[in-house]
Amino acid sequence: MTDGTETQADRGRADRVAVTGTPGTGKTTATALLDGEYDVIHLNDRIKSDDDLWSERDDDRDTLVADLDAVRADLGDWAGVLDSHLAHRFDVDRVVVLRCHPETIESRLRERGESPETAAENAESEALDVILSEAVAEHGAENVYEVDATDCDPEAVADAIRAAVEGEREPSAGTVDFIDYI
Repeated sequence: MTDGTETQADRGRADRVAVTGTPGTGKTTATALLDGEYDVIHLNDRIKSDDDLWSERDDDRDTLVADLDAVRADLGDWAGVLDSHLAHRFDVDRVVVLRCHPETIESRLRERGESPETAAENAESEALDVILSEAVAEHGAENVYEVDATDCDPEAVADAIRAAVEGEREPSAGTVDFIDYI
């Protein structure tokens, strides 16, 4: 019997990994590079394409409100990499939280055509560690891997995700800090 702690050597490959983060951190771009190695589920696309996976439209934010229970049922007994700002809300072995400086997020979201209000709201959310806090609360700090993607190319971010999936890096919740943005 063990005390529940793992060393890096004990960790091994995870079956289910969430790649999450504030919109604009680079989740979909990085996970697309892993598509040949792992079964990557781009959850937001799946939700948008199936009316049974969302419950309402938030007109103020021009977004769909996901029905998490329906999404859970739709996923079934999945394995691989789950890409979404909601991915940490599902049963996973590890959570990779992509982080990015709030000013960069705001700029990327504006370039995508998001409203100034939505871009600012997401930048503030990133500065306040909202998704990181949710991931740690749901899965424990010992299962959360923070990756600062601010100045990284997508390949480097994909490498960091791969290292977390394969158990080749230590958990790192709480290592990125953007509170100075506030």
